[in-house]
Amino acid sequence: MTNDASNDAAPTLIIGAGLAGLVAARRLSESGRRVIVVDKGRSVGGRLATRRLGSGVLDHGAQFFTTRSPEFTAAVAEWTEAGVTSEWCRGFGVEDGYPRYRTNGGMNQLAKHLAASLDSELVTIVTRVRAQALLQMDDAWGVSYESGARDVDEVGSVIATPPVPQTIDLLTDGAARLDNGVTLDDLRAITYHQVIALLTKVVGRPDFGPSGALQQPDDPTFSFIADNQAKGISPERTVTFHTAHALSAELFDRRDAAIADILVPQARAVLADADPEARIVEYQVKKWRYAGPVVPRSERSLTIARTPGPLVLAGDAFGGSKVEGAFLSGLSAAETILAAG
Repeated sequence: MTNDASNDAAPTLIIGAGLAGLVAARRLSESGRRVIVVDKGRSVGGRLATRRLGSGVLDHGAQFFTTRSPEFTAAVAEWTEAGVTSEWCRGFGVEDGYPRYRTNGGMNQLAKHLAASLDSELVTIVTRVRAQALLQMDDAWGVSYESGARDVDEVGSVIATPPVPQTIDLLTDGAARLDNGVTLDDLRAITYHQVIALLTKVVGRPDFGPSGALQQPDDPTFSFIADNQAKGISPERTVTFHTAHALSAELFDRRDAAIADILVPQARAVLADADPEARIVEYQVKKWRYAGPVVPRSERSLTIARTPGPLVLAGDAFGGSKVEGAFLSGLSAAETILAAG
């Protein structure tokens, strides 16, 4: 139930329609707050990312999630009851009894579900628009956009969920002043892993164990490998290879074709071990410049300015990385806005 009296307050602008942004939008709208969500992508989701190769489906960002906190456990139970998520397995290689969850149809379906569940009278979602600068006015925040794609939005508060280096660009382009004990140098200290995903369409039946996936953090080439058909999200055999952090960093700035020349033979070798008859018939390279924080900050969200209204950073760089961290961070950012009145 919403509080109609809150509708008179200036809206909150949320930059980024990934999990943190969508969760924040939902919490604010539940309290009757007006929200504008903008995202540079073609659709909502961020690293809840799913791609197609022909009729094959591949998760190429976040692969799964686990639950630890009561808040996230309750949310996953709600999504599972709605048929959006389901248990994938209880371990990779060796079962440990701890559930790993998938999103049915691919991870981006969770983002689409969350977006569709928002109150359309209170929440406006705009995609394919890149925020350019955060401007501090006398009594409002202004947000400008690249190429004049959208008029400047004037809002009472802002939640910024992009990777922190991109948020720093918004702050410096708008000459925003931080006034809550956090400096730009503090924010620059937040660094991210780069990850290259090799997306493949495969003929054959590679055996990666009961789950259809291998989690191998010490492997120098591929840290995670997932058969999306065995995972239950693809009608055809597709395999996602996440490249190890060190190798991703070494290859990241090369052209996709040069990266493929190195990774595809390695992937073929892995497939041959799992099924000598397996072969790659199509592939794509996908780069994640900001795949996840090297060391998340301890705060679930971070208020970096209080005037003219709260400017709060959220996302998986705060309060614990991965999917659950992003969820909790978005919830925390929304609670900060609500507490400010």
